[in-house]
Amino acid sequence: MRRIPYTPLLLGLAGLLPFIWGAATIISPLLRDWGIDHLGTGFVAAKVLNIYGTVILSFMSGILWGFAANASGFRASLGYILSVMPALGIFFLLAVSQENFGFQLVIGFSALLALDYLFLKLDLVPNWWMSLRLILTCVVVSCLGLGVLAS
Repeated sequence: MRRIPYTPLLLGLAGLLPFIWGAATIISPLLRDWGIDHLGTGFVAAKVLNIYGTVILSFMSGILWGFAANASGFRASLGYILSVMPALGIFFLLAVSQENFGFQLVIGFSALLALDYLFLKLDLVPNWWMSLRLILTCVVVSCLGLGVLAS
């Protein structure tokens, strides 16, 4: 594993907070009740996990697009094509059915990790990218998995 620069690590970890909060409000009825009273129902439990997970999968499409933009030729074309998959995938899954949506997000983030690895093999990402993505994906999938188990 490569050393992750401080700023991407800090921002990546901060981006986990809504996932961790969502999981915490599943585990703790006291936190869930506080969250509903002070933040609203969209900011607790599976609802926040599903909404934020959708946002982050779309955001990650943009990140991958940016990496593809730094390449040329076949690598750029393949990168662009692959980069839209997380956003389009979650869009179509949502459009077809919102049933088992947490599970669909688990699949989406797992597939995103595979795309991250492919981008690494295509030499489109920094050498520390997979170290960061492994940490973040493990936490995200764990939190989403808790939401799936609780529903």
